[in-house]
Amino acid sequence: MILGHSEHQNHTLKYKPGLRTITNALEMKIMTIPNTVVADIMTHEPIVVTPETSLKTAIQLIANNRIGCLPVINDDKKIVGIISDADLMWQETGVQLPAYIMILDSVVYLENPAKRDRDLHKALGQLVKDVMTKPAITSLPDKPLREAAQIMHNRKIHHLPVVNNDEHVVGILTLGDIVRFMAAHYDD
Repeated sequence: MILGHSEHQNHTLKYKPGLRTITNALEMKIMTIPNTVVADIMTHEPIVVTPETSLKTAIQLIANNRIGCLPVINDDKKIVGIISDADLMWQETGVQLPAYIMILDSVVYLENPAKRDRDLHKALGQLVKDVMTKPAITSLPDKPLREAAQIMHNRKIHHLPVVNNDEHVVGILTLGDIVRFMAAHYDD
């Protein structure tokens, strides 16, 4: 029988994979190892860039190192943002013209003009500072893994820079790190 094509519609099984499903499974697994903290499974010493780094360089770093993001630091080595593969999509997709209506020879945009300007800036940017997400949502290394996973779930993010008390990047936690942790501790 083909799934979803049964005689009785109430027996149809629908599955939608996604961040929520993964995060819920991770949360249940993480609860079984309560003393795990972010530092235990994060990627240490990630590659970082500055706001003045060219997008070409950032794209090459992400592609060549097979990573999904780069923390962005200032001259004091403090985190100021993050540039992810999602931020870089603006370069390819461009900006859609906003919806508007005309009233008596006046144009009224149906969405926030500041959002449109930000999107346009990202699409046309040439430097990391033009497209990065700021401020970056971060974690401390000693944060319980369960709490960090909850932040990632609630904020719908796949990468969480890890900073020390001076806001210097010491690592990065990704959904991939959490899945690998789960696989290593999975008991059949």
